[in-house]
Amino acid sequence: MKIKNIQVNNFRSIEKIDLNLGDFCVFVGQNNHGKTNFFEAIDWFYSPKGSIADIKRKGAKEEEAVEVMVTFTGVQEGIGRMKSEKNKATLEKILKKDEVKIKRSSNAKSRSIFDEEKQEWTEKLPTGFDNSLNDLLPKIEYVKTETSLKDIIKYGKNTPIAEMLAGVLEIILEEDENYRKFKEQFDKLFRDDNSKVKAQLDALSQEVRLYLVKQFAECSKVEFRVNDPAFEDLLKNFETKVDDGVETSAEEKGDGMQRALMLAIIQVYADFRKNKGDKAKNFIFLIDEGELHLHPTAQRKLKNALSDLSKKGDQVLLNTHSSVLVTDDDDTQLIFKVEKSNKITSIKKAEKNERPYLIYELLGGSPADLLLPKNFLIVEGRSDLIFIQTIINRFYSSEVDIQIIYAEGDYENQRKSMYGINTVLVPLYISPLYKERLVILCETPADYKKDGFDSFKRDYKRLVDCGQLLTLSEKSLEEYYPNPWKKTEDEVKNMTSEDKIKLAKKVAEEIKQEQFESDMAVIHSALSKCWSLAYK
Repeated sequence: MKIKNIQVNNFRSIEKIDLNLGDFCVFVGQNNHGKTNFFEAIDWFYSPKGSIADIKRKGAKEEEAVEVMVTFTGVQEGIGRMKSEKNKATLEKILKKDEVKIKRSSNAKSRSIFDEEKQEWTEKLPTGFDNSLNDLLPKIEYVKTETSLKDIIKYGKNTPIAEMLAGVLEIILEEDENYRKFKEQFDKLFRDDNSKVKAQLDALSQEVRLYLVKQFAECSKVEFRVNDPAFEDLLKNFETKVDDGVETSAEEKGDGMQRALMLAIIQVYADFRKNKGDKAKNFIFLIDEGELHLHPTAQRKLKNALSDLSKKGDQVLLNTHSSVLVTDDDDTQLIFKVEKSNKITSIKKAEKNERPYLIYELLGGSPADLLLPKNFLIVEGRSDLIFIQTIINRFYSSEVDIQIIYAEGDYENQRKSMYGINTVLVPLYISPLYKERLVILCETPADYKKDGFDSFKRDYKRLVDCGQLLTLSEKSLEEYYPNPWKKTEDEVKNMTSEDKIKLAKKVAEEIKQEQFESDMAVIHSALSKCWSLAYK
């Protein structure tokens, strides 16, 4: 079984998201934008923790519930593999299809399932259904940023090491001849009537009884008994050694080695469960900042290992700030961009031609980090970038990949630094790779910026002469939009950056291709010029 779709409502910074997931999902976003909140929502679906007040989105209405709805696929195969006949029988009566949508809500004590035929949630389920469901669902293995090596390798209830070693012990107890002989010797030493050890223990217990009976006359017997050896107790003191040129305990190694060892143990744990016959339990790995403490080369190897896990039937969800984990392509991976605006988290699948921009942001905005795209289109603001990128995704996805960079719309800064367009243009302009290829799209400057803009054009006269600098007929993108989205100059002055971004998304998603090409001809020309000059 795997997660096909997940919907989250009112969980911390998440107001409403609806995502279709794949086998290997990489979530990218800045700190404090809500990546971990999404993982915590999945964890809460499995096992609610904390008070509702702590997890409910600030600003949600009192009557609005915290909800996590998960659609699982592969249900019938999962039921067929279940070991518990009782749990299997319970689920077979209710789950008839290969997909099931399950909801956990803060307004209900237990989870409910969605009835496709009645188009309603079924909340009155048989007693024990929730426990049977837990027996069916994929096992969650959540590695948080604060998860340490000790959390993975200590011998405790349900830790990976404990389950692996317990499984090994089970095999020993059932099959090992040496263990059988050891048991016989143990009985002779501690329980046989001819045993000197047993005789001494009996003598001591009798002396204790004599003192005890003075206070409790009804006490007729005290016995000191040595129970069977508990191997689990012995294993609580085991130690993991690693030899990387110097043999020491794992906990003495560096953070990078500890993180890599921790993830390697979890991967072996998943394989162990499958090899042991626990095939009904696929895994869903939630890994927060998988690159933590790892060198880029190790990050690349980790990604390959996690990709292999997903190809074996498990599902991997990975949060990252690492450009390496985004750059390296993988046929099975989906990239999701996580953003927060006005304290609300949004998560959106990133198309392939958007990935260079994600890398650009992760690496701090240096064009040298963009790994040689076919060409560059430089625009003034973020709303320009979002509008044009969405237009490309909708209408021109078959064109060659170009990288769009925004420059904060400061002509004076452009002229001074050039060093300019937000440190973007210089390294591109002086490079023979892009000097004769890049395209700049500007808005008509306001009166107070006109002198700076004219000076900018004189400094880069070659760009103007070659048609690589194009200018909108209006002072802003919002004024350039065609009706019904067009704004006046006064309306634009009252808009925040977030307002402009929302409008850019709305127009780009609603406008028809024919209207875009006719009514927004300058932008279409800038794109056409950028594509025509791009490396083929």
